[in-house]
Amino acid sequence: MADITMARLHEAMVILYAVSLVFYFIDYLYKEKKASRIAMTLLGIVWVLQTIFLGLYIFETQRFPILTLFEGIYFYAWLLVTLSIVLRIFYRFDFAVFFINIIGFIFMTIHTFAPVQIERSPVGEALVSELLFIHISFAILSYVAFSLSLVFSVLHMILYRLLKQKKWTKQWSNLPSLSQTQQFMTISILVGISLLFVSLVLGLQWAYISLAEFSILDMKIVGSFILLVVYSFILWWHRKGSLNGMNYALAHTYAFLLLLINFFLGSRLSEFHFWY
Repeated sequence: MADITMARLHEAMVILYAVSLVFYFIDYLYKEKKASRIAMTLLGIVWVLQTIFLGLYIFETQRFPILTLFEGIYFYAWLLVTLSIVLRIFYRFDFAVFFINIIGFIFMTIHTFAPVQIERSPVGEALVSELLFIHISFAILSYVAFSLSLVFSVLHMILYRLLKQKKWTKQWSNLPSLSQTQQFMTISILVGISLLFVSLVLGLQWAYISLAEFSILDMKIVGSFILLVVYSFILWWHRKGSLNGMNYALAHTYAFLLLLINFFLGSRLSEFHFWY
């Protein structure tokens, strides 16, 4: 029972860490105080749990946990979380904090679902299964976010044409404004990019510990990384002011078509993403 509880708590830490990254990303781009507070709260919970587990491990083994690679990764992840909290509270280095937390999340995931951890734990198979479940859940949530961006991009194009052709009537009065559709497009892909990144990290870790052989050049993996890059560039160009209005809406539409291609064709061509 104790092993199961510990495994669940470590999984919870990974999920909380992932969600905090989403809010840090929002805070980094838009300086949202509410997002910043949520991110800090979640990261604080992760740090408290990490510190408790670290203290219990030291008490149990009567030594500092840095003698093995497995122990060193955990201590390294704890140091990164500690450093990011210190930099955020005392120095407000938002850019540094965001990327430190990305590295920390990757190593926290490696530690939680590392092969040595799976082998030692009597709930190892459950951990692998739940890692896959979390990976798929975050992937689906990212697709939902990107779908929402498509909806607002289509609304933007409809509104633009109605206004340009002067066909605005009362039946369209409940629709959002052009600025609102553009704002919600941005928020949607912002969340989608964060969730997709987390999903890819978890998915690669699952493939590494579960499959005897897998290639990083698998079509679904390559397609997902291309999708992440495309959406990131759309967001970056928009932030630079180079992509706005109809062009911005069209970019979202084309990116979603790429998502559909990757979702269906990529899965069929993949060596381990199967459809039945």
